[in-house]
This record gives sequence, C-alpha cells and structure tokens, in this order.
Amino acid sequence: MTANDRSGTVLAVIDTWPVPHAAAARVHGTSIITHGDTSYGFRLASISKVITAWACLIAVEEGSVSLDDPVGPPGATLRHCLAHAAGYGFDTANTIVGVGKRRVYSNTGIERAAGHVAERTGIAFADYVREAVFEPLSMSDSTAKSSPAYGMWSTVDDLVRFVLELMNPTLITSDTASMISTIQFPELNGVIPGLGSYAPNPWGLGTEIRGHKTPHWTGVTNSEHTYGHFGGSGTMMWIDPAIDTALIALTDRNFDEWSEQALEQWRSLSDAVVASVR
Repeated sequence: MTANDRSGTVLAVIDTWPVPHAAAARVHGTSIITHGDTSYGFRLASISKVITAWACLIAVEEGSVSLDDPVGPPGATLRHCLAHAAGYGFDTANTIVGVGKRRVYSNTGIERAAGHVAERTGIAFADYVREAVFEPLSMSDSTAKSSPAYGMWSTVDDLVRFVLELMNPTLITSDTASMISTIQFPELNGVIPGLGSYAPNPWGLGTEIRGHKTPHWTGVTNSEHTYGHFGGSGTMMWIDPAIDTALIALTDRNFDEWSEQALEQWRSLSDAVVASVR
C-alpha cells in the first residue's frame, strides 16, 4: 500500500526544513507513506555507497568477484574496501594507515571496489549498476553520473524500490544480502565525518551500522541493528530490521551548510517514525 502523506502527519515535518526541496518516505512492511515530490531528482551523495555495495554483492553471487579478492594495497581485499578498512584516506590515492588497523571512511576504497567489479566483468561500473540494480528494480529515474562513492542521482520513489530490495532481496540470496548489514571487522575504531569518533565503529559492506554510537544521526529509539547512510548533499536513509521499517529523507542542501540542524531534524524524524510503527 502506498499513500501520499498530505495530512500533516509524521513525514510532513520536512516541509519546515531549511532546504530548497525535500521529499521523504516511510516503509513499514508492505505499507509505504510518502511526502513531498517523490519524483524529484536528488544527488544521493554517499548513499551511493550502499547501491555500489549491493551491485558488488550481485557480482559476488554471479561469480565475477569474491569478497576475498585482493583489491587495493597489499593485504587488502574487496571486503576491506567496502567496509572502510583498507587504510585509504577520505580521498587519497595512497593509504594513511595499515590494512585492517582502523575504520577510515574513504571514497577511494569504494571506488577501488567498483573498479574491481568493472575490471572483472568487462563492463563500466555505471553500466553494471544500471543493468544489475536499476533496471531489474525499475529504478528508471536513477543514474550513476560520476563516482560510485558519491555520484549517483535518484528519487524517493526509486529509493523506496531499493530499500524494499534491501529488506526482502530478490536479486541475490538472503545469505549474501545479509553481508551488507553484518558488522565487518568489528574490532575497528574510527571517525564518521561530520558526526564523531567511535570505539568501536561498526560498519557492514557499504553501510554504517548504528550499534551503540552516541550521538548518532538516527533516532535515540532506533535499534542497534539499524543500518544505512547519510550523504553530504543533505540526504539520509536507514533500515531498522527490529521494526521492519525504513526511512528515506532526501534534500538538496549540502549537509555542511546546516549540519547541526540537519542532525537534529533527522534524529527527531527518526524517533517519530519509530514511534509511529510501535
């Protein structure tokens, strides 16, 4: 069931956010509620990493690659790159720490992972994502315009289709899909840019896992199993398997321009969504 939330209920708070455009969706089981122009195109920024990781897992299941393939610096694997454990800096070509020593959030690692899939399949990664993810999920308004770490564009309507796939996978088996929300290298500490330093700092493959981080960009009432991502373009998306619920909220105002307010608004909305399904 899909309904547009025009009645001033839980998602309507996005109308008060200090952004040019905003749209949102709450997915709970088979119930989908949306608010705003859900066909408006937004740059996803780092939510792109989640889609990239899903495409990589499709390549794993196809047998084109393995999570244990050597990728990046000596000793690193595809798994290290997707879990921000390969030692690359944020946007550095070289490593800044040893492999598996610290969780260093890195666009480079995700780009190396995507490049490995492209090399093994012989398909440019933007084309691979389109053929492996966007087309089978009918995400017709989604495109990979530049970096697989931050350069995808999409709509709330298309991301609803994507989170439904994450929650109930059809393109890969549930065992393979579980890797995206299973903590990789659980002992690692690290920093989440714009948020803080955490010990430990749990991540899956391409997704951040909430764990016991405080403060956090999700709600106080989200479970420790919540996973997802936020983006520098003012976007956020999480799935909380404990309540079978996902939240998507996309804007087109850079996070750095309203970071404190964005975090406050995201937490408040998240808690309201959790309350609405309990």
